[in-house]
Amino acid sequence: MAYYLDLREQLKALDSAGLLVRIQAPINKDTELMPLVRWQFRGLPEEERRAFLFTNVTDVRGRKYDIPVAVGCLAASRDIYAVGLKCKPDEIVQRWTKAEAHPIPPAIVASGPVHEEVHMDPSLLEKGGLGEFPVPISTPGFDCAPYTTASHWFTKDPETGRINIGNYRGQIKGPARTGVYIGASNHGGYHWKKCQERGIPLEAALVIGAPPAVAYTAPARVPFTVSELDVAGGIAERAVEVVRCKTIDMVVPAYAEIVIEGLISTEHLEPEAPFGEATGYIGEKLLNPYFEVTCITHRKSPIFAAIVSQFPPSESSKMKQLAAEGNYLRFLKEDCNIPGILEVAFHEIAVRQICVIRLKKINQAHVWQALHCMVGFHPATGKIVIAVDEDINPRNMDAVLWALAFGMQPHRDMLVIRNRTPSMDPSAFPPGKGLEVSMEEIAGCSALLIDATRKWAYPPVSLPKREFMERARELWERLELPKLRPEDPWFGYHLGSWSEEDEEEVRLALKGEHYQTGEKAMKRRAPAK
Repeated sequence: MAYYLDLREQLKALDSAGLLVRIQAPINKDTELMPLVRWQFRGLPEEERRAFLFTNVTDVRGRKYDIPVAVGCLAASRDIYAVGLKCKPDEIVQRWTKAEAHPIPPAIVASGPVHEEVHMDPSLLEKGGLGEFPVPISTPGFDCAPYTTASHWFTKDPETGRINIGNYRGQIKGPARTGVYIGASNHGGYHWKKCQERGIPLEAALVIGAPPAVAYTAPARVPFTVSELDVAGGIAERAVEVVRCKTIDMVVPAYAEIVIEGLISTEHLEPEAPFGEATGYIGEKLLNPYFEVTCITHRKSPIFAAIVSQFPPSESSKMKQLAAEGNYLRFLKEDCNIPGILEVAFHEIAVRQICVIRLKKINQAHVWQALHCMVGFHPATGKIVIAVDEDINPRNMDAVLWALAFGMQPHRDMLVIRNRTPSMDPSAFPPGKGLEVSMEEIAGCSALLIDATRKWAYPPVSLPKREFMERARELWERLELPKLRPEDPWFGYHLGSWSEEDEEEVRLALKGEHYQTGEKAMKRRAPAK
């Protein structure tokens, strides 16, 4: 089945799946819209979260917009994310792995819907420039301005010409100017630095309402040598159609809703933020680049797309989690050639900072190879990385804590890696230092690597064997007791340290002949010391 051509087809699919809520009542984009969507992340289980489409949007000045706003349509939940990838929730990692293994370059076309309306030169501000669009305030009471959030910034490496797509916040500073938190360790930040060395501005296109395949690649950490547009083609299983921009040398999706073209200065930085970030804290004011608009193009009656960021879980944290799990699984298994890698789990509350690697241990060295390679992929991902055995569910923190408590010794199985980058981590430096740090992110942050795998054979897990638990569950259900939600481990199993004598004594107990074991014990009495 063909992949979604654009955001509109994706919204129809979500609607058909019962995952889209349409809000026709007047909603203030500055004070009501994001708080309304935010409630489902603080008051509902994940399976009940929905995408929202607001069709009657106003602002604090009483203006009414004729442009609807879509929020939560990319990753309000794992189910919504799966609809976006056109797969089942348990197939998400495989979809990412396949897309990265089989990238498809974009196809340039002469024209597309994104150029149905063009505002440039004398007409750039005829509809108010950036003020034409209902950009929400994401964290009312803390954000200093409306920010673009589902904002996919297209930049180009001045040496190779390879396009990178990054998802960076964009503070609305004027009708033709935004801030951009591009980040020194992001690929877009590398492009900025290369342009600065050449004494030229960085050309950029801010794409809003991108086709889903493109939107999902923007926050993913794709290898530097690969263009996100090619991976997007892999996700869509066909080339993404792109058109040439009007004022800069860049291509953008032909079926995007809105494209804002312009230049990012490499001569000066401006104060930018505060803004509610996915770390769960307000991102403080920093010296960051700014973007000057040269052209705005959009579809007739465009849809403005936004994502919920701020405190995790959020749409932002879900997108980062799911893309990273696919990327890092492929990286460890294929690029790093580590046998036995079974699963890579990022815990959403920690936004790519706590990672658990589940593996079938073939050689003890493979554990540390995996831990080191994990933090080697990106300098800002993986603050605490834990390796666990194959029987540990890496998504169940109780199971992970169990492995930490009884599978490792801190003096022997932990290692601190230094000289990492902070990635908006407020523990990296005190508040108020942001304007001093500017584009140069500090070294000195660190990561903790933990081998929580068992180093030798252990006694069995102390739960009834599987057949007894399954029989008891049938009884539970016949008695109409509350619905069970099993957590791993829910039955006992062997871990290597168990003798034939142990097994024989179990058989005797299950036949009611345990006195025989008692008699044997009496014959083996030993003096007390």
